[in-house]
Formats: sequence, structure tokens, C-alpha cells
Amino acid sequence: MSGFRINRVSEDIKREITALIRELKDPRVNGKMLTVVRVEVSSDASYAKVYVSDIKGIDSAREAVKGLTAATGFIRREVGTRLHLKKTPELKFVADDSVEQGFNMFKKLENGRGEGNDH
Repeated sequence: MSGFRINRVSEDIKREITALIRELKDPRVNGKMLTVVRVEVSSDASYAKVYVSDIKGIDSAREAVKGLTAATGFIRREVGTRLHLKKTPELKFVADDSVEQGFNMFKKLENGRGEGNDH
């Protein structure tokens, strides 16, 4: 499959999983500030790694991944149906801490900007 098509499928899967996360009732997922950071689809589109992050940190993201893994069958079926894919990739959810790191960096920048500026 061409690189452009893989990228498009990755973005489509990311969009659909983001929407599906909002619909899940699992308490490990529901009510969290989850972000699908990126989706990496294999060149033959048979596998997809879904990187999930939570603003509360890596432990919260790991807990959410447990819930998402339990719902993998439902999520995969819904993604395949919504995107009309001939072959829906097997999904593997991975906890990621990039949102937490970005939030911490933002706080550091905000704190640093406030010092010494008495305007």
C-alpha cells in the first residue's frame, strides 16, 4: 500500500477511535482526558499501533489502555464499519506520556514568563 494511503488510513483510524473513546462506558476510559496521539499502520494495513495519552500522566494512560484493550473487538468492528475498510487492522493500544510532557513544559514556560515581568 502506498505511503499516502497508509497516512490517510492512519488519520482516519485516529479520528474514529477518538470519537469511539467518547462513547465507551468502561470506567477505565470514561471521564479521562484521553488523546489519541498517533496511529501507526503497518505497510500491509494488517496492524495498527494506537498511542494514547492522558493529561493526568502515564499511569492514567496505562489504566485507559487496559480498558481500550478490553474493548478492542468493538472498536475494531466499529472502525471497519465506519471507514468501509476491506481489511481492518488489528489494533494494539500503547500508553504514551507526550501530552503530560507537553503540559508540564507549558507550565514551566508560563512560570518562567511570569518571573521578572512587572508590566
